[in-house]
Amino acid sequence: MENTRRKPEWLKIKLPMGQLSVDVLNTIRGHHLNTICTSGRCPNQGECWGCGTATFMIGGNICTRACKFCNVTTGHPAPLDPQEPEHVARSIRLLGLKHAVITSVDRDDVEDLGAHWVKVIRAIRKENPDTTMEVLIPDFQGRTDLVQQVIDAGPEVISHNLETVRRLSDSVRSRATYEVSLKVIGQIAASQCVAKSGIMLGLGETREEILETMDDLRNVGCQVMTIGQYLQPTAKNTEVKEYIRPEVFEEYKEIGLRKGFTFVESGPLVRSSYHAERHIKK
Repeated sequence: MENTRRKPEWLKIKLPMGQLSVDVLNTIRGHHLNTICTSGRCPNQGECWGCGTATFMIGGNICTRACKFCNVTTGHPAPLDPQEPEHVARSIRLLGLKHAVITSVDRDDVEDLGAHWVKVIRAIRKENPDTTMEVLIPDFQGRTDLVQQVIDAGPEVISHNLETVRRLSDSVRSRATYEVSLKVIGQIAASQCVAKSGIMLGLGETREEILETMDDLRNVGCQVMTIGQYLQPTAKNTEVKEYIRPEVFEEYKEIGLRKGFTFVESGPLVRSSYHAERHIKK
């Protein structure tokens, strides 16, 4: 059961399920893949699937962390699937994607998840040489060597989410910390790859904290930022403290652009991979 606080009109969306949506779902199921669209209960699932796009989630569908905002199942994951890189790459080809977004669960049980990420990226490149790519990576426990493996694999955009402001980070994230995440984003930016991050609003943050977070991201070189409304997926998750009006999101977008971000996607239904194809540096 979701938060009983009544959702405002601007958060009520239609969920189209046309033939393209069916094709995406069948392709995903046929290759035993996971998407954050379903695991994360993304409100844009209908829009994206209706356009024939999806965000693939690698590493299985069980996460070793238990962030209070997230709907992905926490537990003991199965071993990594050695065929997953080829399955993802083949699905992208079958769907005809021009831009692919890849994310993953946290796998603190695996010594070198970075190597699996590299295998997926390389398989996609081999099977889909004209497809551009964004990868939304975990913090890899702050290990710069694993982050560097992903950087060296050469995706066009590398994203790592701060999720929330500094004060609230420890209360809603499981093992990740604000400072470690900033260091990961800084390492990405220093590599000349497009560095991207995102936060959720409605968790109890203040305007001043949001602006401070923008400054923190810009100070480490982050170029793209997403800002969306937190929506409580289940009763066990953190409650929504506030629903932010669309015009406030628009104001934050304008502020972010003035601060020097190349792109700011800001709106109630914006999620990390929303309109991701726009974020590639030309």
